[in-house]
Amino acid sequence: MDYLPIFADIRNKPVLIVGGGDVAARKIDLLRRAGARVQIAARTLCEELTALENSGEVSWIAKEYQNALLDGVYLVIAATDDGELNARVYHDATERQMLANVVDDQPKCSFIFPSIVDRSPLVVAISSSGTAPVLARLLREKLEALLPANLGQMAELAGQWRTKVKQRLGKMSERRRYWEAAFNGLFASQVASGNIEGAKRTLDQQLDDPDAGEGEIILVGAGPGDPGLLTLRGLQVMQQADVVLYDHLVSDEILDLVRRDADRICVGKRANAHSIPQEETNRMLVSLAKQGKRVVRLKGGDPFIFGRGGEELQAAVEAGIPFQVVPGVTAAAGATAYAGIPLTHRDYAQSATFITGHCRADGEGLDWASLAVSRQTLAIYMGTMKAGEISSQLIAHGRDAQTPVAVIGRGTRQDQQVLTGTLEELEALAQRAPTPALLVVGEVVHLHQQLAWFQHSAQQAGRESAVVNLA
Repeated sequence: MDYLPIFADIRNKPVLIVGGGDVAARKIDLLRRAGARVQIAARTLCEELTALENSGEVSWIAKEYQNALLDGVYLVIAATDDGELNARVYHDATERQMLANVVDDQPKCSFIFPSIVDRSPLVVAISSSGTAPVLARLLREKLEALLPANLGQMAELAGQWRTKVKQRLGKMSERRRYWEAAFNGLFASQVASGNIEGAKRTLDQQLDDPDAGEGEIILVGAGPGDPGLLTLRGLQVMQQADVVLYDHLVSDEILDLVRRDADRICVGKRANAHSIPQEETNRMLVSLAKQGKRVVRLKGGDPFIFGRGGEELQAAVEAGIPFQVVPGVTAAAGATAYAGIPLTHRDYAQSATFITGHCRADGEGLDWASLAVSRQTLAIYMGTMKAGEISSQLIAHGRDAQTPVAVIGRGTRQDQQVLTGTLEELEALAQRAPTPALLVVGEVVHLHQQLAWFQHSAQQAGRESAVVNLA
């Protein structure tokens, strides 16, 4: 280990910066965030530092560096483009056994700045000991994406409860189990959703009965298939799940991101195949949550768009189970974007309508007259089996039989296929498309050949095949 990683308390302590340019300003920003009293020695100040000096937030104490400026200083940073001056600052500080940093000159540093992930009061510091700072920054970027923004708030609340927990739980092992349950359970979810008062109550309840952990249900939209479209929040929740109930629409690549030791239960529904009734899925969600488990309900696309997510959460409400929702990219947005088909366009469509081709038998039918109006885009979920009826109804109610259509099979996935044609050909296209498939009706489909970007060569081959077989 080339450097001892420490966190220094520099609140209200004087720190000298030699230099007044943009590099110095970046270092000063960090120092001010840590509460240091910043003193500057520089001939001129950049615009940012001038503003800080005018407002009294930093002190410009000298235009020329003299070693006497080091008197009473906690540490010093040299950030000039004058190599000789930087070396002199380092030499003077070393003679006084004072910590010094010369920016971008690692041999002349008795301390270095790490890359920082700031979730104050939780701070993660990453260093390559000055050998590969770009690598350290890349690692920081990955951690920034993985670590929730509310970690600092969790740490702050934990600090407020620390004394109380220590008084109530005498053994270190008991306290460790208490905090592990809190940081991996309902308390963490409540902080993430902004329910701070609820989070405080949960800490107290778990303190009264550490073994009575309360479960929760988290509804997560997995997106249309490409794991790159999964939200960061969705990934974080999946990594913390005790059990995951998932649909057939959730891709294998996304399932691979679930925590390895989480139980996985498929509750998907497929046409003409055995499927679990919705009522049984609701019962399982409630039962597992009542066992104190963090239950993730993973659904393709967005759970609130033709995903029955609302029905499942109504069951949670009736059972008194805490819940939260993580939205996902719905198929109409994701699949059409990957196919190069804008849902709206000033020249072709001023509105977009999402409908399902699979309605309840006892429900009201679709308003075909409204759906048949031109210059609008129809995105039809679960419509392949009724594509013929959809086509005939739209044509019968006034939509031009030559209206462009697209059937996007397995949208956003590596084997995505896009078949295009006209409204009167919709049924034939739907029969040939791989599932799951989205039907798109509207003039915006014209833009597919121009804007298709995802696996363009494969899509082109699919279009040519469709034309040959339908001619």
